[in-house]
Amino acid sequence: MSHYLFALTDGGGTVPPEVGVARRLVDRGHRVRVLAETSMENEIRAIGAEFVPWEPAGPASGSAPAAAAYRDWETRNPWTLARGMSNHMIAGPARGQARRLLAAVDTERPDLVVCSFVAFGAMAGAEAASVPFDVLVPNIYPLPAAGLPPTGTGWPPARTELGRFRDRAVNAATTRMLSHFTVPRLNELRTDLGSAPLQVIWDQVHRARRQHVLTSRSFDFPAELPPTASYAGPMLDDPVWAHADDWPIPAGTGPLILVALSSTYQAQQRCVQNVIDALARLPVRGLVTTGPGLDPRDLRGRARIEIVRSAPHTQVIDRADLVVTHGGHGTVMKALVAGRPMVVLPHGRDQPDNAARVTARGAGLAVRRTASPARIAGAVQKVLASRSYTDAARRLGDRIRAEVTRSPLVDELERLCPGGPPYRWTPHPEGPR
Repeated sequence: MSHYLFALTDGGGTVPPEVGVARRLVDRGHRVRVLAETSMENEIRAIGAEFVPWEPAGPASGSAPAAAAYRDWETRNPWTLARGMSNHMIAGPARGQARRLLAAVDTERPDLVVCSFVAFGAMAGAEAASVPFDVLVPNIYPLPAAGLPPTGTGWPPARTELGRFRDRAVNAATTRMLSHFTVPRLNELRTDLGSAPLQVIWDQVHRARRQHVLTSRSFDFPAELPPTASYAGPMLDDPVWAHADDWPIPAGTGPLILVALSSTYQAQQRCVQNVIDALARLPVRGLVTTGPGLDPRDLRGRARIEIVRSAPHTQVIDRADLVVTHGGHGTVMKALVAGRPMVVLPHGRDQPDNAARVTARGAGLAVRRTASPARIAGAVQKVLASRSYTDAARRLGDRIRAEVTRSPLVDELERLCPGGPPYRWTPHPEGPR
């Protein structure tokens, strides 16, 4: 039995796959402690792991923030987005993460620390304590890599030298922008911890032993990843709040459409309502799951459409004919594994990139999140009318299922857990403040 310490942040859709990794280690008989936000406590205790809050006394300055603190849906200005990401997801919580992780390591030294992708403070703390750490990437690979279009653009892979130059230029600009807001603050922390400074933001991630990319190689675009990064296949776990023994089946006999637009709030109420109004125009049935971010009572219902806060997507998708989604990685993976085509209305984050991969493989269509009910209805109708979308989704789903079946993830985590180098961290006289 080995001892693992997970350092996780609440990224909404990132929680089920990351907690799913911890669950698989628990199932193998290992001891697993999870440092996480209190919003994740039920998920963690449900898998039999030990829950350790980032801040035992409750939220405080420097602790991991609530997901809603970063209101990225309110702006498309790159500088504002980068500043918000630094303040609320990376540099802002870094000192609190490092402090809490070092306290946990000092109490009981783990064999391996496993970090969320944005838990830079936890990575720095593990590095300072000479404890090996791995990083979980719960979606497509987001760092600059040859062959991949820049993250967040929704672009297809470049086919010409001009396109490849464009990708390099955008990646360089994004790296400089994020580093501008993030690296000075991270280096202040690293200096206090006695660690060498970072040159660019991604240096911290590249110091991990392994980067486990929790998606399918068949789904992502071909790329030259660094030697420490490898595809582990998707984790298909549903969130604990979505588990239910039964769920309402819409009345009627038409095709069943599952509507699942984000488990976190992204100002998606109007978009969801437009989807409901679109389905009402068609001879179909709809099951709309709002997630914790929306109250079903704030939406106008229609005939043959059920609106609920949650339902187990893994079960519902098996009964559905088509999935309408914002393009969150978890929903996209579950739809493909079930061989179901999609209509994708990306809102932001990695969703345009997921939509680009769905459409490139012919497994669905993408429309703007601001699309009218008529436009959405047309896309749904087109996908249902053509067998090619379902066939493409099934072909891709077969490859993804094969990758899930032979995933090396747990074996790699066990193999990377030999006990680590000698404990050498000497705390700063006043600690990482």
